[in-house]
Amino acid sequence: MKSELWPVSDVLAFLAGSWHVERTVRDLADDVTGRFTGTTEFTAADGGGLLHVESGVFEWRGVARPAERTLRYLPDGTPGTAVVRFSDGRFFHGLDLRGGHHIADHPCSADLYRGEFEVYDADSWRTVWRVKGPAKDLVLTTDYRRV
Repeated sequence: MKSELWPVSDVLAFLAGSWHVERTVRDLADDVTGRFTGTTEFTAADGGGLLHVESGVFEWRGVARPAERTLRYLPDGTPGTAVVRFSDGRFFHGLDLRGGHHIADHPCSADLYRGEFEVYDADSWRTVWRVKGPAKDLVLTTDYRRV
């Protein structure tokens, strides 16, 4: 992807709409790579913020299966930033793209998820999640392109 970063003054306004998603999932321990292709819709959520609904096909070890997830992006206390929550309301991470870049940590049991977010322009951004723990050694790279 590109190397120049694009500042986002309002993360919720930037994300709103439809995005094409391509993700690679690399299991570094087993030297296996999977692929997800689909869409993410950021739509107005009841009570404010955005509902993030991702759906598509995930191919892992030669088997393709439907896959989906839902997150909530809510306004944070600082203008232009957001709090990301799982669909059940649990905290996932904060998100501040005012500099075009953000790093977020999410401890999950004995694993640590570290996400790096980069915005390249009004229509493209990327996340790279590094997952490390006793049972996991993964890199998830997701590219988003506005539909």
